[in-house]
Amino acid sequence: MPHTNRRRFLTDTGMGMTGMAMTSLLFQQGELQASAPGEGRHLAPRAKSVIWIFLIGGLSHLESFDPKPALNKYAGKSIEETPFAETVLNKDKINKVLLDPSKQKRKIYKSLMPLQTGFKKYGESGLEISDWFPHMGSCADDLTLVRSMWTIDNNHGAQLTYHTGRKITEGAFPTVGSWVSYGLGTANQNLPHYVVLGNPSADCCGAAWTHGSSYLGPEHAGVRLKVDPKAPLSFVRSADKSLTPTEQQEMFGLLGKLNRQTGIHYPDDKNLQARIKSYELAFQMQSAVPDVMNFQEETQYVQDLYGLGDSSTKAFGEKCLAARRLSEQGVRFIQLFHGYRGNAGAWDSHRDIKRLHSKLAKEVDQPIAGLIKDLKLRGLLDETMVVIGSEFGRTPGAEYRESNKTVAGSGRDHHPHGFSIAMAGGGIKGGHVHGATDELGFHAVENRHYVTDLHATVLHQMGLDTTRLNYPGRQRLERDYGEVIHDIIG
Repeated sequence: MPHTNRRRFLTDTGMGMTGMAMTSLLFQQGELQASAPGEGRHLAPRAKSVIWIFLIGGLSHLESFDPKPALNKYAGKSIEETPFAETVLNKDKINKVLLDPSKQKRKIYKSLMPLQTGFKKYGESGLEISDWFPHMGSCADDLTLVRSMWTIDNNHGAQLTYHTGRKITEGAFPTVGSWVSYGLGTANQNLPHYVVLGNPSADCCGAAWTHGSSYLGPEHAGVRLKVDPKAPLSFVRSADKSLTPTEQQEMFGLLGKLNRQTGIHYPDDKNLQARIKSYELAFQMQSAVPDVMNFQEETQYVQDLYGLGDSSTKAFGEKCLAARRLSEQGVRFIQLFHGYRGNAGAWDSHRDIKRLHSKLAKEVDQPIAGLIKDLKLRGLLDETMVVIGSEFGRTPGAEYRESNKTVAGSGRDHHPHGFSIAMAGGGIKGGHVHGATDELGFHAVENRHYVTDLHATVLHQMGLDTTRLNYPGRQRLERDYGEVIHDIIG
């Protein structure tokens, strides 16, 4: 029989219910990691879980976290007519083409668009946050705003890039959530390592790849759940409703023996191992997941905090509350999507940005703030990192591609050169701004960070060194690793 290492032994003996119990105890005692030999936690962790909120389509950094008064001052003018023309237009050659007002078929920006909302300073820190996010403003002293993100894709394949660091043309690569799963495993054997709430990106923009695990193996992919205690996961309940839990457990015990025998013959079949684990996890989840998704035990105060009584905030508020409950139960990475509509995403406001963005902001503002406040009240914010972001920002100039004159020039186009994210908890500084874009919000010019720098920072706070998270037989690129943003760590 070939040599069996500790991980293989524990994996194989974990196929039956007795093995699952032993494995669960080892996890609780911190003796077992899901990573390969030589990997696992490399650093003292500051965070135990991550709640990763993704706004599909492209949130405008200019109307959320990065105010640019110059856009109001020079509204209607071309960039060439501002004092910033040289620094902005000479940043790289492509901008001169993109901003040429004669290139009508290239979705060109004839004029700068003024800010579509106001900004206020909040908290002791004086963080400036837009009037569309007043509830998040009330959390200013717990937030870090990174205003200097950039990415490499000018189209919505950037949704995949945000999660993997790679262009959509390069195919599927592990997401940041799958690296967390691979490195740390689970803290609760009744729930997945990595959970997805909400409809993810559409086929145009990465689809299941945005929560996939690629070569790390299917057991490290995100598991999609619904915020519904009666049906949180398709096919999670037994088709034979006459079976008692005891009878099901006996069936899984027999199935475990058969699976172990099969595993001896096919020890390296990752899909087989993942399927076996999924059967047993599904059995454990039959009671655990409905309990997490049942909010009846939550006080009215908590439900109001997330906006569950308001039709505009209820749907996303439920996802945020579910995320808090999942993190409490030991789920390492909870990924929330907002704005799915079967294409590029609802936040993709090429026109009518004032109406569309203000509506969408109302749907997420109170739930996100409620999540941060609830975690803080429970003493959980220090160990739970909340990340709020989008695939890119929106252009400083108005977009004039619409044939309808009533909406032409009322929206902003895609903008990968500089945009913002917000973070809270998990050892991240509060009331802090890091990085900057230029006077018009065009380029990230101070402390520029590619999206994998965010990944590296999240992994670092979870106790993982991204440069040491490798997979046998796979060569990662330098940009895949990213660099930790040390300045935002408290």
